[in-house]
Amino acid sequence: MELFNSILTVAFLTQVFRLMTPYYLGASAANFSERGGVINIAIEGFMILSAFSFAMFNILTHNIPLAIFLALIINVVFALLYSVFTVKLKINQIVTGVGFNILIAGLTKFLMMIIFHSSSNTERFEGIPDNELIGKIPLVGAILSDYIVLFALILIFLSNFILFKTTFGLRLRSVGENPEAAESLGIKVRRYKVYGILISGFLAALGGIWLASEQKSFSDGMIAGRGYIALAAMIIGKWKPVNIFFASLIFAFFEALQISIQISGVPIPSQLIQMLPYLITILVLIGLIGKTKPPAADGVPY
Repeated sequence: MELFNSILTVAFLTQVFRLMTPYYLGASAANFSERGGVINIAIEGFMILSAFSFAMFNILTHNIPLAIFLALIINVVFALLYSVFTVKLKINQIVTGVGFNILIAGLTKFLMMIIFHSSSNTERFEGIPDNELIGKIPLVGAILSDYIVLFALILIFLSNFILFKTTFGLRLRSVGENPEAAESLGIKVRRYKVYGILISGFLAALGGIWLASEQKSFSDGMIAGRGYIALAAMIIGKWKPVNIFFASLIFAFFEALQISIQISGVPIPSQLIQMLPYLITILVLIGLIGKTKPPAADGVPY
């Protein structure tokens, strides 16, 4: 009963929306890349990279805006490198994504040992402060006062507008559906694929920055598969921004529920509670086998 009562609170709803943020940013990142025909399963790696970069520069400079800016730049540079492998060199996109995830995980751990003399975590730092003015708004203030959470909510409408109401979005989607036809109309196919990947790197970076800011430190394994769950949210959402948002909310709800169960002391093995978000992901994906249709040229080198 105590668990049920804790779910029916504004605090729980606030937690769900805040936990939704990295899922939605990661899923949107993957969506922009795949709309251009490039599978990007390196979202997990990009989130790790930005979380570490933000933590490192925040600790070294004590300047939060500068740390955010540098973390975004580093992620965009790695996204550009990812586009070199997948678009220019036409290397298998799944293999490239796995390689980037492994590379970034190892690189951040190596740099953490050199800079912070620890293989597990950095020292603590100040996170991104909330907007105090917005925070005073009843009910929604706790959600909207976080700048990155607010951006994620705006992104629902912004990405929908960009993809379906602008020339850029039309061209990006045409590149992901039929690059030959797009090129016959004068569209620079490779250029738009790169654009999609760069946007992907930028959005994934924000997800990683939010996680590091929320925990006020970077620790090994802190992304905890959120990049992969974000990919699942994109598939469940059928590559549509609004649908992806609701799919991300589902995963955020179960993560928040997992936390509430642990706090409430319900006699359930902790290992079973911790695997709840991942179990839900698997079950939902099994139920969607054969029912989703990605962009026609998704993953096909051109």
